[in-house]
Amino acid sequence: MRKVVAAKLHGLYVTDANLNYHGSITLDPEHCEAAGIFPLEFVDIWNKQSGARISTYVIFGERGSRVCCLNGAAARTCQAGDQVIICSSVFMVANEIENIHPRVLTFHPDNSIKDSLYYDVEQTGGGKLRFSIRDARHDGEALGIPLRAVS
Repeated sequence: MRKVVAAKLHGLYVTDANLNYHGSITLDPEHCEAAGIFPLEFVDIWNKQSGARISTYVIFGERGSRVCCLNGAAARTCQAGDQVIICSSVFMVANEIENIHPRVLTFHPDNSIKDSLYYDVEQTGGGKLRFSIRDARHDGEALGIPLRAVS
């Protein structure tokens, strides 16, 4: 089994940090649903400003609020205005990698969705894999992001 990316909120801005809550990260259900992240799902969080890396679980906040609030001990890893990457993962058999298409959302400073992308992996023959990032809003158009092939 391999651990792979299942969904990602990339560059979401922290709106609050609440040390006096039981723990977790509070997120807008609209963001989570668009990416495929469930309530109570464990996620990794990487702070782009400080480099801090933590793991916690998701709770849903108010729908449409664009909230990103780290709670409890996690609140010590960030401050309002920091950008974070929130990534969920799944375990799968390596030969099933072509069957998943993790959704990746990027954000404007007001936490509105900027881009909706997905990752795509396909066999190219001879055991080689091709990785691409595709635009979910434009019928899976491949983006011109330079990538290197892996085998």
